[in-house]
Amino acid sequence: MALLGLHPSPLFFSSPPPSSSSSSSSSSSPLYGLRRCLAVVGFAVFSSHSNPRLLKSGRRSRHGRRTPPYSDDAEEEEGESKEEEFSDDDDFSDLEYHGAKLIDADLQKFNLSKPFEKPGREKKQSKTVDLDSIEKLKNETKVSFQKLQKELDFDEKWFPLIDYLSTFGLKESHFVSIYERHMPCLQINLASAKERLGFLLAIGVKNKDMKRILTRQPQILEYTVNNLKSHVSFLASIGIPNSRMGQIIAATPSLFSYSVEHSLKPTIRYLIEEVGVKESDVSKIVQLSPQILVQRIDNSWTSRFSFLSKELGASKDSMVKMVTKHPQLLHYSIEDGILPRINFLRSIGMRNSDILKVLTSLTQVLSLSLEGNLKPKYLYLVNELRNEVQSLTKYPMYLSLSLEQRIRPRHKFLVSLKKVPKGPFPLSSLVPTDVRFCQQWAGTTLENYLAFRQNLLLTDFAKKYDRKTLTSTFK
Repeated sequence: MALLGLHPSPLFFSSPPPSSSSSSSSSSSPLYGLRRCLAVVGFAVFSSHSNPRLLKSGRRSRHGRRTPPYSDDAEEEEGESKEEEFSDDDDFSDLEYHGAKLIDADLQKFNLSKPFEKPGREKKQSKTVDLDSIEKLKNETKVSFQKLQKELDFDEKWFPLIDYLSTFGLKESHFVSIYERHMPCLQINLASAKERLGFLLAIGVKNKDMKRILTRQPQILEYTVNNLKSHVSFLASIGIPNSRMGQIIAATPSLFSYSVEHSLKPTIRYLIEEVGVKESDVSKIVQLSPQILVQRIDNSWTSRFSFLSKELGASKDSMVKMVTKHPQLLHYSIEDGILPRINFLRSIGMRNSDILKVLTSLTQVLSLSLEGNLKPKYLYLVNELRNEVQSLTKYPMYLSLSLEQRIRPRHKFLVSLKKVPKGPFPLSSLVPTDVRFCQQWAGTTLENYLAFRQNLLLTDFAKKYDRKTLTSTFK
């Protein structure tokens, strides 16, 4: 096992980003696959920062601003209409693992040979262009720019770039934020900005995501196309499919500020050699949680493994299963996220061994809200479904299902049909799809069940609305 030299800061490319050996060599010569790129014996991990949105809510950015609390996975409810993007049953066999050299042909799949067109402008076709809207947008941009000139001393030379970035939906407040975070990026010439953002659009980044990318990582305007290509090649080498490339970049645009050779590759190597993740699972893990590429993976893994092994007696194998199924575990705060949920499960009568079984099977329980999710489901389980808490060890997925969209409608539907067996309500009836549920348990058509569920939801909504109206009336 290689010794790791862990350094506290990522390799940020300032304006303009230097053509470092890692970036230039990656773009000018073929990038080897994952096995090849991790074959080096010694390396240093320079990445240090974690996405602040995934950690404690009281943290501040390096610009002194309070960062928003972690919210992306904090309150997941997975009903029929809102399933996790990847479930345990998903087939990842189509996510090809590159064990050989990544050649230029891999990037050709993105049609990068096509000339970059200005995003947001469509080619002239049969439909007419709304010239009034374009002119109105330009006038609004000019007014905003004049205001920025007075308040923040914006250089007049920046207007063409700001006019172009406005086509992605950036407003005055966004430019103020960019100015405060990294003013040099506004000095980039228009042609370079078009080329770089055009590259991102060509590999699958959506136009609507560009505003979020630019406000979170304005330095991306400074990164050369060769630097961007080297990072895309790296993602392809670990098995990220072309169809997901744009989503990965939109979720974690800061990955471009990390060296491929000194940060990203060592992070993947650590996952495989130190954590024990299977190479075939690397692509799935990164797609589930792209932020894992830019966090201090050694600290995150060590602290959470140590905590769960002491609290619940978790083995390394159990931890690897948890990380593989739900890598967001490595982002969650121990004090504010993991421990309160473990304590809740203890408070309802679950033993540590039972809690470990539940977390190993359904790690995303740690992402669910206590008040808005776990507690209401538990109360419904014991009060309405007449089940013991121990049933959760056999059917942990009960906790991941939507109470309003699946659990309650199916229970009430079987009650209305008088098909509920005596004793505890069978949680297995909540598992299959709606079609199979109707066939195996309800013995009726899907249309009948969907109509019943819709009526139930409307009734519940009306009751809640009446309560709110009544409350506001007596205030």
